[in-house]
Amino acid sequence: MPKCVIAEDEELFRKALAGLLHDAWPELSIAAECEDGGSALETIAAEQPDVAFLDIRMPGLTGLEVASALAEASPATQIVFVTAYDQYAIDAFEKGAIDYLLKPIVPERLTASIARLKSRLQAGPDPNAVAMLAALTKQLGTGLPRSTAALPLVWITATTGKETRLIQVEDVVYFQSDNKYTVVMTAEGESLLRKPLRELLDVLDPTHFKQIHRATIVNMKAIASITRDELGKGVVKLKNRPETLTVSQTFMSLFRGM
Repeated sequence: MPKCVIAEDEELFRKALAGLLHDAWPELSIAAECEDGGSALETIAAEQPDVAFLDIRMPGLTGLEVASALAEASPATQIVFVTAYDQYAIDAFEKGAIDYLLKPIVPERLTASIARLKSRLQAGPDPNAVAMLAALTKQLGTGLPRSTAALPLVWITATTGKETRLIQVEDVVYFQSDNKYTVVMTAEGESLLRKPLRELLDVLDPTHFKQIHRATIVNMKAIASITRDELGKGVVKLKNRPETLTVSQTFMSLFRGM
């Protein structure tokens, strides 16, 4: 029985896609639904689904970035991109021979996509898939917008005990999830932010802030070095902090060549 993971930050669309898949491919099991790129990457790596439906624009990591990491983390997973892009981008998908669904999804298009997926699942992994994805990423460019049109966050207000601090985002070394709060770590110490980590992914500048773990976002300017341990996980050493940070094995591929 084949299974899939749906990664889409818009809940209504995510539920709609799940419903369409249930009608058009009833034997397909939906193993998980994710609402951001980081959780999608870790979930797919853990579940090893037959198919992943990836929204192109998601908080944290784009669908293309997730797919690139899956070449190592879950190579047998067939990828279907979900996009609201214009015809230029659609032409790129067509030339790359990689499947896509255009929002809003037309049932006939979904049926055709499912037929191709079934055929590919029978044929096994395509040895050219990684090269095709690289070509697609290059054609679309590296400046893919995330799921928000807002300008990157510049200042945040966080609390240290009874004190409220105004912190410039570029001074943050890393953000780390702590239950309902987020720890904001600077060179001077930690503060607490009343905003969950996922919401930060929407407003941080992705050029400088990278998710390295389900619970951690790091400022790339604050990294001194990254090493890989014997289990494949990464260890980040920081310039102005004594502690180290763990990079999940599934996120290590994002740092290849950096």
